[in-house]
Amino acid sequence: MPPAAHPSLGHVICVAAVLGVTGIAILIIGYYIWELVTPYNLRRELQENKNVAVAVVAAAFILGMAIVVAAALVHIG
Repeated sequence: MPPAAHPSLGHVICVAAVLGVTGIAILIIGYYIWELVTPYNLRRELQENKNVAVAVVAAAFILGMAIVVAAALVHIG
């Protein structure tokens, strides 16, 4: 059997860019969905009220969602 051909560097960079942009888009969409379902205005809590607890919860949400999106996109790519 002949050895499997390796993808070119350009192909790998293109796939990484597409998956990166897709992941960021999914994170932004998820953030806005979360903003709609929470009973408070996240931006107001962070900017005007300087609520540290909300900032920690938002950061944890974004990190958790990023892990899930990355795992899903790794299996696609």
